[in-house]
Amino acid sequence: MSADALNTFRAAKRIVVKIGSALVAENGDARQAWLDTLAADISERRAAGQDVILVSSGAIALGRNRLGAHRPRKLEEKQAAAALGQPLLMAALTQAFAEHATPVAQALLTLEDTENRRRWLNARATLDALLGAGAVPVINENDSVATDEIRYGDNDRLAARVAQMVGADALVLLSDVDGLYSADPRSDAEATHFPVIEELTAAHDDMAGDINQAANVGSGGMATKLTAARIAQGAGCLTVITLGTSAHPLKRLLDGGTATWVLPSMSPEKAREVWLRGHLTPEGTVFVDAGAANALKQGASLLPVGVTRVEGQFARGAAVAIRDAAGILIGKGVTAYSSDDAARIAGLHSDEVEAQLGFRGRPALVHRNDLILDA
Repeated sequence: MSADALNTFRAAKRIVVKIGSALVAENGDARQAWLDTLAADISERRAAGQDVILVSSGAIALGRNRLGAHRPRKLEEKQAAAALGQPLLMAALTQAFAEHATPVAQALLTLEDTENRRRWLNARATLDALLGAGAVPVINENDSVATDEIRYGDNDRLAARVAQMVGADALVLLSDVDGLYSADPRSDAEATHFPVIEELTAAHDDMAGDINQAANVGSGGMATKLTAARIAQGAGCLTVITLGTSAHPLKRLLDGGTATWVLPSMSPEKAREVWLRGHLTPEGTVFVDAGAANALKQGASLLPVGVTRVEGQFARGAAVAIRDAAGILIGKGVTAYSSDDAARIAGLHSDEVEAQLGFRGRPALVHRNDLILDA
């Protein structure tokens, strides 16, 4: 079954790879040689036609020595270390990818960016644009201003939210162990490895144990990776937890390296539909003409030209009901425009929107990925 999972990974169109502080930094310096091999692996995946987004910790680990010899403990010390270390992290990754003529792009997020609908739309659009431009987006928590994320958060969970946001098919969590065991394999020689997990249970959580702080950097461990895997599983995304300490970690995985594969319960498309059905409560209504109604039923996005009128007050990122001229519900979705702007561009062709609003908006009022049809 792990062979099936590996084949699914090879066929993935979009992959999120997460690396932790212990992989990125050692004694306050970047592990440049290792980062070079990771960049080579990611470049191979890109050459194979796969989009790759990198979620990387390490800013605090790289910046903390600039504050003194002690490990930063106060919130303001961690934030200062992150501010000092983030440019060092990006410099190391820029150098690693330069050999492959691949630009890297920094995107600093907090968990709120993946929870708030408006900010979620902005972040997703930005990442899609970066991927379309041939760049590798490098995401980290915005630790220089975040609060709870530093104390309680972890980039495993953020990586899973990013995978959910961009509709990734696979999430790779590189760790200091090659998957989930029944006990810590570093202290228990009898520990049993789990190659494939179809459904995560409380028993798996018990096996994950406490956070590993042996490397004296980072905040994650196997428990946070299982939390991330649950998020990804619900988003229809395959998760793999595997060893990242050796050179060329993705190549090692593709060559059949030991790993734990957490299988998704559904496809990303189905998962998105389920999420939309359960979370969208319309705040307004958009009425469309017959042509738009037919196009929506065929899987198209809702363009401004097909809108006849708008009712209610709502902000960009709100859920709206979509109805035909007779008032029959067609579906609901997340709008890329506020009610005021939607009313102003109703009936306009896409190339007329900028002149009306004074800025270049989204091509679609409701993108097909953010739309569900009434059953």
